[in-house]
Amino acid sequence: MKKPTLDHSAIIQEALKELPSPARRLFMQRAVTLGGLSLLSGCTVKDEASAERLLMKISRFNDDVQAWLFDPNKLAPTYPESMITRPFPFNAYYGRDEIPEIEADDYLLEISGLVADKHSWQLAELYQLPQTSQVTRLICVEGWSAIGKWGGVTFSTFLKRIGADLSAKYVGFKCEDDYYTSIDMATALHPQTLLTFTYDGQTLPPEYGYPMRLRMPTKLGYKNPKYISAIFVTNTYPGGYWEDQGYNWFGGS
Repeated sequence: MKKPTLDHSAIIQEALKELPSPARRLFMQRAVTLGGLSLLSGCTVKDEASAERLLMKISRFNDDVQAWLFDPNKLAPTYPESMITRPFPFNAYYGRDEIPEIEADDYLLEISGLVADKHSWQLAELYQLPQTSQVTRLICVEGWSAIGKWGGVTFSTFLKRIGADLSAKYVGFKCEDDYYTSIDMATALHPQTLLTFTYDGQTLPPEYGYPMRLRMPTKLGYKNPKYISAIFVTNTYPGGYWEDQGYNWFGGS
């Protein structure tokens, strides 16, 4: 079935009236003037606070449009191992000297929310799950990209193993470095979304997220959390570290 043509004016007006926060404010504030917003929306925008509220609603509407367009069966491109970026870049909001030091024997993955089995997982248990690998491109919002080989368990397999409510809206992640983020359930169930334990055939190095990182080639880099310490399933919007500062929440690449 052919998708209906979108009435852009009506979409914007509806977004301004109905949709909640948060927004990718930092980008939008630089891209759109108050006068431009007035022309775009047909509304009177008198001050920065008004512009902020409008931009927040438009950005959340953008999340909904991205979710509507997302095809849970469409695969991201894969590459031969000869195209792996070496060395693969380290990227975080801190330096290498602040990478979390995590001992395998002490690690426990906490599970909570709308799941049947809430027991905490040791690394040895996670390593026993069926493993797969992919060579995919990570795209950073800063403008660079890199190709890497990631190995681990398909996230949908893990969610089914813990009895997650697959009709829930969100899956959230908390990390050892105080990072946090969340994704939509459709992306969580995508066949290329992995809980990764290895990089390029070796145990995941600390700079890439040891002991576990979520890898999603359908999302921008900031949506791929490292050093995961807790996973929860919820219908309450969880936000994210960068998303709560203005980045787009859906974060599709």
